[in-house]
Amino acid sequence: MPTDSRVFAEAGRAVRYTIAGIVLLALVYVAGVFVWGGASWSTAPFRGEAEARDRTVGSGEFRISTYEEFFELCAAVQTKEGEIDALRDELDTDPSAYRTEQINTSLGALRATRSELVHDYNAKSRQEHRKAFKDAGLPAELSTDVKETTCAA
Repeated sequence: MPTDSRVFAEAGRAVRYTIAGIVLLALVYVAGVFVWGGASWSTAPFRGEAEARDRTVGSGEFRISTYEEFFELCAAVQTKEGEIDALRDELDTDPSAYRTEQINTSLGALRATRSELVHDYNAKSRQEHRKAFKDAGLPAELSTDVKETTCAA
């Protein structure tokens, strides 16, 4: 029959093993949290880019609005060209000096606005995430030197 001291020794050893197991399990858990957190932290930029891409390029709303935006910009350039032509035609009618000054001021403003729209169209046309959604019939880029813009082939 085992003695009391031997039973206490075996019980003590079992308690020590149990405590050691719990401590080891806690250390493995804490190490896992740090490793998983480090992996999550190191992949955050990639995941952020992927989420941003999914919100924009992957979005049907983004695709449609980008498609329409190119047409709207090109049409706005054509509208400014029409306004410029109308003011030039008015200049040919020999208006008063005051009206000539007004027309020339308006022409300068319209040319600047047209140029801004052309640059906006071209900048968006060069963006990788937008160019895929531009209609094939639209020009790759617009020119500030051309007097009449064609928006569809």
